[in-house]
Amino acid sequence: MRTGFSRPLLLPGLLLLAVTLLLAVSGALDRLDNRLGDSLVAAHAGTRLPPADIVFVTIDQKSLEDETLQREAGSWPWPRGIHAELIANLEAHAPAAIAFDVLFNEADVFRPDSDQVLRETARQYGNLFFPSALLDDGRKAPLSALPPGFGATQTPRATPDAAAPLLVPLVLAPSSWQGGLINFEKDADGNGRHARLHTEVDGWHLPSLSASVAHFTGATLPDIERIRLHWYGKPPRQISYSDLFHDLSRETPTLAADLKDRIVIIGTTAPGLHDMRPTPLATLTPGTEILTTAIANLRSGDWLRDVPARWPLALLLVAVLVAAFARRVNPLKSGAALLAGSVLLLAASYLLLAARWYVPVAAALTLAWLAFALFSAEAFWRERQDREATVSLFRRFLDPRVVDDLVKSGELARGQKPQAREISILFSDIRGFTTLSETRTPEAVVELLNRYFTQQVEVVFRHGGTLDKFIGDAIMAFWNAPTENPQHAAHAVQAAIGMAEALDRFKAELALSDSSLGDFDIGIGVHTGPAVVGFLGSDDRLDYTAIGDTVNLASRIEGSTKGVSRVLVSEATRAACEQFAPGRFTFIDHGEFHVKGRDQGVRLFEPRN
Repeated sequence: MRTGFSRPLLLPGLLLLAVTLLLAVSGALDRLDNRLGDSLVAAHAGTRLPPADIVFVTIDQKSLEDETLQREAGSWPWPRGIHAELIANLEAHAPAAIAFDVLFNEADVFRPDSDQVLRETARQYGNLFFPSALLDDGRKAPLSALPPGFGATQTPRATPDAAAPLLVPLVLAPSSWQGGLINFEKDADGNGRHARLHTEVDGWHLPSLSASVAHFTGATLPDIERIRLHWYGKPPRQISYSDLFHDLSRETPTLAADLKDRIVIIGTTAPGLHDMRPTPLATLTPGTEILTTAIANLRSGDWLRDVPARWPLALLLVAVLVAAFARRVNPLKSGAALLAGSVLLLAASYLLLAARWYVPVAAALTLAWLAFALFSAEAFWRERQDREATVSLFRRFLDPRVVDDLVKSGELARGQKPQAREISILFSDIRGFTTLSETRTPEAVVELLNRYFTQQVEVVFRHGGTLDKFIGDAIMAFWNAPTENPQHAAHAVQAAIGMAEALDRFKAELALSDSSLGDFDIGIGVHTGPAVVGFLGSDDRLDYTAIGDTVNLASRIEGSTKGVSRVLVSEATRAACEQFAPGRFTFIDHGEFHVKGRDQGVRLFEPRN
């Protein structure tokens, strides 16, 4: 019986590869990494505070409903002169930069004078930033026509006549177009996890607003297209637009006084203005909060660095599992180790965020657990096949009810390996079989032997013995294997006496129809001693048997029963019975016998109940 797997991991390995390819192509692995990564990033964001030098001036619902502003500016959109007034008054307090997250691409045809006020105000200050947007389609404008202040740069592969559909702040003079793109950078699932530093169009780099503001305020920008945002647990300090507007009109402003050297971002948060985006923090995150996070990350250099760990980590985990299952490590132990490893990887992924490393582990862990499930199923199926084969094999030697108990207790698996132990061996041989076979047809002899063996084996099983084999008309059985039994000698002797009694009943039954069984008898020899017990043979043909001098002596004892007694046992067997079952039998000493292969005589006893 083969106990090793024959290419056991090939089928689950191929299935794992197929499922992995399917998950990768469908984007499921990316979604798994993103979902877990978002949860960890959001949890870690709670430990981070936004920088104090960035202030968010919010055009919130309160500002839209402010009565004073409504009397002066009317309903939204406000005349651009309102923003010009805010800029002029705010510049008196020397902010580091003022950036708008509000587009000024269309002229106010009803209030052109207000547009002119903003245009003239913007000319006066070099720390103002206004947004642009790149459209998916529409009328294209030549990029070479963009003013230098826009910040567009050419790469060596730039196309001179490149054009793009842009929304630029046409309300302002071209010299005031300093700023950049505010396009929402979304991943395949629609969530925003990154901020783009520039967008390439035919070899031209169009800067983002966040990159322009960060660079202006002293940041050294990395030479990459985008960064993964390292979020904060709460938005930066917020001031309502209406509160700041009124504060600046006072003789002694209080809010504006704290804005010296600050980066002031002006954007909308009112629900009706629809500047909300899905991010790891929430499904509705104000767009300006994304902008301020990008600026803060670029200025401090603490954006998240991606570690492409999915495939190396997945290969490592699967390789460890393959090694474990190839060595037939208990699946429960492998599962516990994988669970511990999963917890450690999750903890490491979270802790590495503090070091600015983003390590995705969800997809790798999913593939590892998928591999574990497939390998475990294969191992279970193989083990079940091995167990069924073992049970089927052992049922040839043991009482089927005993085999079932051994399977439940797990002792059967331990009994498969050859091992040395003390056993009691029984040999039983028929006397007068030659005469019996000469007076019957072969079919009748076989039928007679089958009936005889059935009764004799039932006695062996009843007393807990293991049937080794039939040797012609002889029976070999032993006790104390595959399971241990301290009273194995007593059980073997009791079985020998029971086999003799069963023969008498068998002969009595047959005597009614056959009077020629007078010479039909048996001799039984029992010896106790050390032997090697286990499966012996080839991969294709194995027998559960015992080998050793103890076996040979038991056979010689059986041969010494002729003319003496049906059952003879050795002195070792008698001693074992007296030790573990004292007083159970009476032993009649028949003296010493000389047996083949031994120089010294063997003392034999006849047991009786």
